[in-house]
Amino acid sequence: MSLLIKNGRIVTAVDDYFADIFVEGETISVIGKNLDMPADQLIDAAGRLVIPGGIDPHTHMDMPFGGTVSADDFETGTRAAACGGTTTIIDFAIQTKGKSTFEALDSWHAKAEGKAAIDYGFHMIITDMPEERIPEMTKLASEGITSYKLFMAYPGVLYTDDGTIFRAMRKAGQDGTVICMHAENGIVIDEIIKEALREGKTDPKWHGLTRPTRMEAEGVHRAISIAEVAGVPVYIVHLSSSDALDQVSMARQRGVPAFAETCPQYLFLDESYYFQEGFEGAKYVMTPALREKWNQDKLWRGLRFGDLQSIATDHCPFCFKDQKHLGLHDFTKIPNGGPGVENRMSLVYNGGVVGGRISVNKFVDLTSTAAAKTFGLFPKKGTVAVGSDADLVIFDPERKETISINNPHMHHMNVDYSLYEGFEVQGVAETVISRGKVVVEKNNYIGKKGDGKFLKRGLYGGLK
Repeated sequence: MSLLIKNGRIVTAVDDYFADIFVEGETISVIGKNLDMPADQLIDAAGRLVIPGGIDPHTHMDMPFGGTVSADDFETGTRAAACGGTTTIIDFAIQTKGKSTFEALDSWHAKAEGKAAIDYGFHMIITDMPEERIPEMTKLASEGITSYKLFMAYPGVLYTDDGTIFRAMRKAGQDGTVICMHAENGIVIDEIIKEALREGKTDPKWHGLTRPTRMEAEGVHRAISIAEVAGVPVYIVHLSSSDALDQVSMARQRGVPAFAETCPQYLFLDESYYFQEGFEGAKYVMTPALREKWNQDKLWRGLRFGDLQSIATDHCPFCFKDQKHLGLHDFTKIPNGGPGVENRMSLVYNGGVVGGRISVNKFVDLTSTAAAKTFGLFPKKGTVAVGSDADLVIFDPERKETISINNPHMHHMNVDYSLYEGFEVQGVAETVISRGKVVVEKNNYIGKKGDGKFLKRGLYGGLK
């Protein structure tokens, strides 16, 4: 199949120009002015941006947590991602303590294969890594799993001690792979939580009040310090606060290869959402917690000047009525996570570009290109170039929509609420193309489950 996109304004992380794009099969074949060649399908992109498909490097589809499972599986979650302009996700396979990481990989392949609407890769969550299993990491890299996630939070569940973290980091550095860190001091936070529960503090607001920003900052500082000694690039996931960002900034000033992502929830929501009447605050229970509003300006500044490289979602939805209510009388039993994979592109364009905080090129970088470079996908993904995969979004920069579970153009996630209910956004993905195939046409999903392929990612590409 061939596809000709005419009259569009092509925007990448570094370019901004008007041209036509000719796609043959799954890749971009020609980019030029006034292209006139026969094609099976013609799209007129006049008045639209043509941008690389979004890459969300942090999602949790079909993930077990807190006695339940995230509400989106790889079918519903990737369909929603496509509708929002994302054409690639990187999800997380979770190693069971004491078992091989390859058992986890097989399990997550089974969850995704034949279901995903868009392309996908996996990070590997390491929960233990004794010396005798260290060679698994080299073998994982050969299978295209070139990044790992470790947790300083959730003692007794996902938490790993500093020795395990150093051991995994040292091996990852030797192999040319990347370590992702959930950086919070979970040991201290657990002590704060125990004290709150003893005092009868069980409402959702206490989730945030028991996770101070200094404990995030301490975790970030420790993660970067261990990575520096181990000789590995470190990527801090879902950074939420100015305190934590300061640690990344200081490390980067020393020349340490320390990188970080933030998420829309930390750019657009704040701790006041926990203080709503009744149990409504449970909708916003996620880790790290929402912070005081003033942190948002600091995070935007970090994005603008390069101390934060990517915007991911940490999409991990749990239905309010059937799942969040598990913690009705104890905030520690509320499943942590929220929906967002569908809303990221519009939120960031509206808040960033329309809001005057970032350029349109920076928007592309933050939502696609930087993640492709960090996680071994560039230039196959993350740009508009001859030879790259034809993952393209025809993006209407003027269209306005209201995010709501009642708006069929803006809510395809399998969850009964939206974190951003009632938010008006300017900038909407209109047509979405995944490897040359139109999967969303004028806001209507026309793809099918199984369209997506597993991505064997390359080694660390080298963000600066």
